[in-house]
Amino acid sequence: MQKFAFSLLLLCSVNCFSQNVASFNAAPAKPVKISRHIYGHFAEHLGRCIYGGFYVGDTSKVPNTNGVRNDVVDALKKLKVPNLRWPGGCFADTYHWKDGIGPKDKRPAIVNSWWGGVTEDNSFGTHDFLNMCELIGTEPYLAGNVGSGTVQELADWVQYVNFDGKSPMSDLRRNNGREKSWGVKFWGVGNEAWGCGGNMRPEYYADVYRKYSTFMSDWTNGNLMRIASGASSDDYKWTETLMKNIPLGLLGGVALHHYTVIDWSKKGPSVDFLEDHYVKSMKAALQMDSLIIKHSAIMDKYDPKNRVALVVDEWGGWYDVEPGTNPGFLFQQNTMRDAMIAGVTLNIFNNHANRVRMANLAQAINVLQAVILTDGPQMILTPTYHVMEMYNVHQDATLLPLKLKTNNYVSEGIKLPAVSASASKDSTGTVHVSLVNIDLHKEQKIEVNLTGANFTSASGRIISSPKINDYNSFDNPSKVQPAAFDGASVKGNSLSVTLPPFSVVVLTLK
Repeated sequence: MQKFAFSLLLLCSVNCFSQNVASFNAAPAKPVKISRHIYGHFAEHLGRCIYGGFYVGDTSKVPNTNGVRNDVVDALKKLKVPNLRWPGGCFADTYHWKDGIGPKDKRPAIVNSWWGGVTEDNSFGTHDFLNMCELIGTEPYLAGNVGSGTVQELADWVQYVNFDGKSPMSDLRRNNGREKSWGVKFWGVGNEAWGCGGNMRPEYYADVYRKYSTFMSDWTNGNLMRIASGASSDDYKWTETLMKNIPLGLLGGVALHHYTVIDWSKKGPSVDFLEDHYVKSMKAALQMDSLIIKHSAIMDKYDPKNRVALVVDEWGGWYDVEPGTNPGFLFQQNTMRDAMIAGVTLNIFNNHANRVRMANLAQAINVLQAVILTDGPQMILTPTYHVMEMYNVHQDATLLPLKLKTNNYVSEGIKLPAVSASASKDSTGTVHVSLVNIDLHKEQKIEVNLTGANFTSASGRIISSPKINDYNSFDNPSKVQPAAFDGASVKGNSLSVTLPPFSVVVLTLK
C-alpha cells in the first residue's frame, strides 16, 4: 500500500475569510480504523417498523422470504448495514423472548404499552429476526430485558441463540427448527435504565448491570460484547458512575442516546419547517461532537487503553408525527434537512472513531429518521438512506484525521460551522472525503492543496435539491437521489471543490 502524507489547505472565495485551513496525514503514525459498526441501524417494535415495515407475513402478496419483505432486504444489503439493533428501545424492557418462539399460532399476544397500546401477536420473534439478519448480511444486536425480565431469562436467551452443545435452551432451539446457533456477539443489558427501562439511579443500575452481565456467558463464541445502558445526551454523571463502578472486564461498551430535537414539548413539523427551525435542528445535531468529546474524556479516566467502546445506539432527527397518524407510531417524513443531519453526524462519528466504534440510527423503517418508508406494497428510499449509502465507503477504512477551519452559517442569531468533513483511506489506498455544507444560502468554494500525493482524478456523488424541505414521496420517489458531482477538479497538487448550499458530497481521490 502506498504511504504518503499530504495536507489540505482550504482557501475560500473573496466572500469568505482569508484562510481556511485543514490538514490530514494519509499515513498516520497510529492508524485508527473507522469501524463499519458506526453505520448500524435500529429496529424497534414501534409503529410500522416491524409489522408492515420489515415483516408482512408469509401469506402476504408483497414478495417476501419467510414473511420478510424482499425489497427491504435488497435495499439494506445495498446499504451495507453492519448491525441491526432489536427489539428496542423502550419495548425491549417489556419483551419476553420466549413469547416469540415456537409455532406462530400458539404464541401469546402482547400489548405494546409504550408505543400506541396496540396488540401484537408475536409472529415476529427471535428466529424471524436472526434469520432476517442472515438474509441482509448484518450482525444482530440484541437488547436484553432488564427492566421487567430476570437474570435467568436473559442468560437463557444467550444460551438459546449461541450455544451449539447440548443444553435445555439449545435443545429448545433445535425443536423450533434451528440446528446451528446464530452466534450473536452484541448484547445490550437493558435500555435507557434512567427512564423507560426502570427509572433507575446510575449507582443502582451499575450494580444491576454487574449482576446481569455476570451470568451472560458464552463459551462457544468467545466473549460477548456487553453494552451498558448509557447516558441521555449530556448526563455526564451517568457515564462517570458506570465507568467508576463496573469492572472493565464486564464492559464492552457504554451507550449514548442523543436526538436532534429543539424542544421536547413542541418538536415542530418534519416537512413544513422554516429556517429558524432548521438552524436550531442543525445546532442540536452538531452538539453530538461536544457530547462525544466530554463523554470520551470521562471514559479515558477509567479506561486509558480505550478498551470500552462508546456506542451511540440511538441518534437522529425527531419531529412531530405526520398529521393524521397515530402519535404513538412516531412516523415522520424525511427531507433534505435529514440528509444534512445524517451527513454531519456521520462525519462526527468518523472523526471520533478511536472511541465511537458502534452507532445505530433511529430507526430503519417508518419510524423517526428512517432510511426506508413503506405503504402496503410500495417502498421508497429517503434522503437519509442515500447519504448513508454514499458514506459506506468509510466502513472499516483508515481514518485520516482532518482539522478543518470553515466559514460560518449565521441565521436567527445562531452561528454554526458551515462545512463538516471527514476523510479515510480504504484497503486499496483510495481516499474518500465526505463534505457537508449546511448553509441554506451560500455555496462553499474550497481550494485544497495536496502535499506528498499525486492524485490524478477526483470524482464524486452529491445529494442536493432545490428546497431544504424536499423529500421523496410515494408519488415522487426519486425527487431526492444521488447524482454525479462535477464540482471538484484536480490540477497538480491542488483540488478545487465547490459545494452548493445544503448539500452532501462524497469525493473519491485516486
